Amino acid sequence: MGRLNAVYGRMLELLALLGAFLIFLMMILICVDVGMRAFRVGSLSWVTEVSEYILYLSTFLSSPLLLRLGRHVRLDIVLRAMPGQVGWALEWVVDLLGVLACMVLTVVGTRAVLLSRANGSIIQKTIEMPEWVMLIPVPVAFFFLAVEFVFRAYRLSRGPRQVRDEATSTA
Repeated sequence: MGRLNAVYGRMLELLALLGAFLIFLMMILICVDVGMRAFRVGSLSWVTEVSEYILYLSTFLSSPLLLRLGRHVRLDIVLRAMPGQVGWALEWVVDLLGVLACMVLTVVGTRAVLLSRANGSIIQKTIEMPEWVMLIPVPVAFFFLAVEFVFRAYRLSRGPRQVRDEATSTA
C-alpha cells in the first residue's frame, strides 16, 4: 500500500503540473491578446472563454494534490481543542465522509456527462463544443479525491494518534 501511495502521489503531482502549465499558457494567451490590442492588430476573441475553461480545468486537476498536501481549506479549531485520541478518531470520520461524498459526486458527475452526451447538449459561445466534454473533469477529479481520502486514512493509520498538522490549519 505504501508503494501505491507513493505512485499515486506522483500521478497527482503530474496532474497539478498540467494544471500549472495550463495557467502559464493562459497567461501567455492573455499577454498576446493585450499586446495585439495595444498595437491595434486585432485581438483573439476566444481568449477570455479559453481562460475560463483553463481556470475550471486547472482547479479540478490540482485539487487532489492540494488535499494530499494539506493545502485545502480546513477548519480544525474543534479538533485542536479535543484530546489527541478523540481528534484522531474524528480525522477518521472526516476521511470516511470525504470518501463517501466524493464517490457520490463521482456518480452524479458521471451521470451528468452521460446525460449531456445522450442529449447532445452543446455549449454555444465563441467556441462551440459538446457540453459533456467540459463535464468530464468533474467525475474524474472527484474519483481522484475519493482515492486520496482513502490514502489519507491509510497514512492516518500509520502515523501518530493525533490530529493532523495541515498547512492551512486555523489553529
